[in-house]
Amino acid sequence: MPPSSAPGLPSLFVSHGSPLFALEPGIAGSELHALAARLPRPEAIIIASPHWMAPRLSVTSGSHPETIHDFGGFPQPLYELAYPAPGSPAWAQRALDAFAAAGISAQADPRRGLDHGAWVPLMHMYPAADIPVVQVSLHPHFGPAHYLQLGRALAPLREQGALIVGSGSLTHNLYELRRESAPVRDYVRDFAEWIAATLASGDATAMLDYRARAPHAEHAHPTDEHLLPLLFALGAAGEAWQAQRIAGDDVRYGTLAMDGYVFSGHA
Repeated sequence: MPPSSAPGLPSLFVSHGSPLFALEPGIAGSELHALAARLPRPEAIIIASPHWMAPRLSVTSGSHPETIHDFGGFPQPLYELAYPAPGSPAWAQRALDAFAAAGISAQADPRRGLDHGAWVPLMHMYPAADIPVVQVSLHPHFGPAHYLQLGRALAPLREQGALIVGSGSLTHNLYELRRESAPVRDYVRDFAEWIAATLASGDATAMLDYRARAPHAEHAHPTDEHLLPLLFALGAAGEAWQAQRIAGDDVRYGTLAMDGYVFSGHA
């Protein structure tokens, strides 16, 4: 039997890499599956992905969100996958209430489904697709401090049984993608190790200023939308947090680091 539901879940950052991650789990997929098996079973999952950008902060509120195949040019079996997890209007309202309590304006979106940044990693974590999923949009003009604030607003929901997930990519330079067997680029390792050391030291200030402080930051992230979910997950851990790295040995196409982080803390 799965673990019983319990409050006090961590928050997570997961790297979803290429959409092919759905078919090629590798180290990251195996570690996400093992992590989910260790965690108490969530009452709901609240996830943010860079593949939903909206001019106003939005939260999915439909009961049956569709599986969105928001990509092109991939093998046909990828388009045949579905992740039929239920939505939850009730949990969407809890998220909206938490944002409102923090002075953050947000709206419900009853029509939006789950993009691949949400459903691909969740397929590895909870393949039965039987836990309600609510997705939060990103905003094209918000920066690291904003996402830390958004996550922090949702932190109390962890004590109510929500698993809060930021889904992005630890490195994301699509201009330099190579074949699957390509050697890992040096800047990928350097950037990933700086993130690991900074999170291990508990230095949230440095994380907020990563583009100025991290080695090769603009090379690793020509645009930063795929790293912002890490700040969202970090904020959701609350004021006092610790970080555990997972999948640090998985790099795809020489450039996509699949590192994830488990953040434990107190709201």
